[in-house]
Amino acid sequence: MDVIILIKLIVALGIFNVWILRYNQHTQYRGGKSKSLKEEFDVYGLPNWSLYLVGAIKIILAVGLILAIWITQITIYASAGMGILMIGAIMMHVKIKDPLKKSLPALSMLLLLMALCMEAIN
Repeated sequence: MDVIILIKLIVALGIFNVWILRYNQHTQYRGGKSKSLKEEFDVYGLPNWSLYLVGAIKIILAVGLILAIWITQITIYASAGMGILMIGAIMMHVKIKDPLKKSLPALSMLLLLMALCMEAIN
């Protein structure tokens, strides 16, 4: 399997995992001491509507990454958009002074997304 396709799948499936399968589950990477995504957004001091907006955008961009396997021209848009959201996630962890460990999933995704952007530009 092509490495670029594998990266697209890893990122997209990771997003689906967090935002659909584990939406209401506790993980060691949630911000603060939150036990769900809703609690996590509350810990960050974000309004309730932002949870739904960010979730919808992330799901749409994850679908875009899957589609980008066949429609390579959209890779740059889906990966750059998702990268911006990952930077936001890292900033939220920094804002509430989470340990570095809690930012590792977003940081890992950001690095993968940067690789996709670089590949799409070249």
